[in-house]
Amino acid sequence: MLYRSPCFIPSCCGLKVCQVLKSCSKPVDPSARWRCCPNENLLGFLIKSEDFSLCVLQYLPSTAVSTTLQLQELRYQMHLMSISAYIIPGTDAHLSEYLAPRDARVAFMTGFTGSAGTAVVTQSKAALWTDSRYWVQAERQMDCNWELEKDVSVSSLAEWLISEVPSGGEIGFDPFLFSLSESQFSAPPVSLDAQSSDENEVFVDANKIMCLFAERSWQTKVEHIRNQMRDNPYEPTALLLSALDETAWLFNMRGNDIPYNPFFYSYTLLTMDEIWVFLHMNRLTDELKAYLNSSCTGPLCVQLKNYEDVLGHLKTYVAQPGVKVWIGTEYTNYALYEIITPQDKLMTSSYSPVLTTKAVKDDKEQQILRDAHVRDAVAVIQLLMWLEQAVPKGTETELSAAEYVNKCRSQQKDSRGPSFETISASGPNAALAHYSPTEETNRKLTVDEMYLVDSGGQYLDGTTDITRTVHWGTPTAMQKEAFTRVLMGNIELSRTIFPSGTRGVNMEMLGRRALWQVGLNYGHGTGHGVGNYFGVHEWPVGFQSNNVPFRPGMFTSIEPGYYKDNDFGIRIEDIVVIVPVNTKYGHNYLTFETVSLVPYDRKLIDTSLLSSEQLEWLNNYYKTIRELVGAELDKQKLKEEKDWMLKHTEPFSSASVCSSSLTVVALAIALLHNLV
Repeated sequence: MLYRSPCFIPSCCGLKVCQVLKSCSKPVDPSARWRCCPNENLLGFLIKSEDFSLCVLQYLPSTAVSTTLQLQELRYQMHLMSISAYIIPGTDAHLSEYLAPRDARVAFMTGFTGSAGTAVVTQSKAALWTDSRYWVQAERQMDCNWELEKDVSVSSLAEWLISEVPSGGEIGFDPFLFSLSESQFSAPPVSLDAQSSDENEVFVDANKIMCLFAERSWQTKVEHIRNQMRDNPYEPTALLLSALDETAWLFNMRGNDIPYNPFFYSYTLLTMDEIWVFLHMNRLTDELKAYLNSSCTGPLCVQLKNYEDVLGHLKTYVAQPGVKVWIGTEYTNYALYEIITPQDKLMTSSYSPVLTTKAVKDDKEQQILRDAHVRDAVAVIQLLMWLEQAVPKGTETELSAAEYVNKCRSQQKDSRGPSFETISASGPNAALAHYSPTEETNRKLTVDEMYLVDSGGQYLDGTTDITRTVHWGTPTAMQKEAFTRVLMGNIELSRTIFPSGTRGVNMEMLGRRALWQVGLNYGHGTGHGVGNYFGVHEWPVGFQSNNVPFRPGMFTSIEPGYYKDNDFGIRIEDIVVIVPVNTKYGHNYLTFETVSLVPYDRKLIDTSLLSSEQLEWLNNYYKTIRELVGAELDKQKLKEEKDWMLKHTEPFSSASVCSSSLTVVALAIALLHNLV
């Protein structure tokens, strides 16, 4: 239970707080909430033995959410259906990373709002699994009903279920919310929603879906995908598209069902001579219906169906003889997968041909995405210049900084809002890799602490994502070295030359090597794809083991970091495009070209740690910023911002670079002199 007073506690504990707090390691906060130990047996043992070292009362942050009522209702429903455990994944029926409020089941049940997590509830326990990015956030947001599990492997969750579920007990889950790999439990799929019927109704924004001009028409894209189906030796007759960005990309359409992402709820079933799209029909205008040729039934005519009809329509199609449906297993839910039987009617790949095709931008898409990053750089430069002037006055906070950068982006051409919730974090808050400020956690910005801002914008021509870390005062030697080593990792990856077809996971360690050399590391991925007015995390491009090999025209982030618990956080994130490169002997080699164009904080860079090659890369990067962003600042008549940019992109001198290397050279010269 929750309790606010620091003077006494409820009868379930029967002790004075002052008695208990004497032996607790946590400080007494008169405004804090405390939670009574829910295990009465443990409580009785502690009272009897007078051993309060484990703290009978546990500190409950003001950010924690009470979940008792939700759990009571869910457990009642579980009891009625004889379910011993119920699994709640943090996704929707399209296995999306970013969710609409209607699909935020994990947040509703646990209070935890991170983008990755799976909850499990039994009649006596409730546990959440999430990765290291969110451990501190989860502890801040969850109340004493929940346990935090830090091993996020499927085997960990399975072992927990085995230990908690009695022999013969039933495990329930909603098959629409599970991927194929996640559904491999010995349990029947049971759709049991924890939310009340009123709160779980499907509410879809009445704003209409829009079509977007693109170099490749939707008809051209459809024929291209059909050609891949024809060329496939397994001879699929149909392709099922489940990920929200698949239908949006294929038909050059955008919506706003998902916060920060221009997607709309939809499925597509594509055959050689028919196209069915399943969506909310009230979202369609007459113009959009005409755009999709929905009044005819030919191979390039889109037959529009209600969103809820996808299950029945797929069943009808699969029942026909001689059909085979191609699915991408990463984004097809178990409910749709289990319909496609027998197995000889199913063809699988990790990703659909739509996702792998979309990952490679054509020349027009590459250029407009570059252009969006130039305009975006103007907004970030405006933020950094303003903070440099305003923070010493002591009036700005994490929230005001986030609001300011959003305002700056909104003034840029073709802006459609932020691409995700801005991470605006100072001091110890920046040690949380994916922290976003709230009224409860908001901190004032000061010259004595480091500040990390990870933000991005949606524009009609591109999606951006950039992180910069700054210090307005005097950084410590540790902060400066850590920042420089993070920068070294960013540069080493950015300047790497590699054979076409190399996977990001095979070179990811280059982003960590400079940190590893001094025993530092970071607990998140090193990069992810981005789109053209799409998701800010666009799969399947990036540096993880399940990402596809790099090809020219792909865009990815490069974002190493370092986080010191309860002290500071550092991340440097840039978007890069994969481009061909000429080498002395080999052909078909690639490298990265950085399209994010904002300078790094000079006072945090220890140039003595940089190699001459790294310094050369940095100076060339600053030259590019001067050329491209300088022209845009002139165009927008932003003289003060241009002066700031020129000051912060002055070339670095090579005199102090890599002192150890210079020492070796000096020794060699001395030896030669002695020989002579």
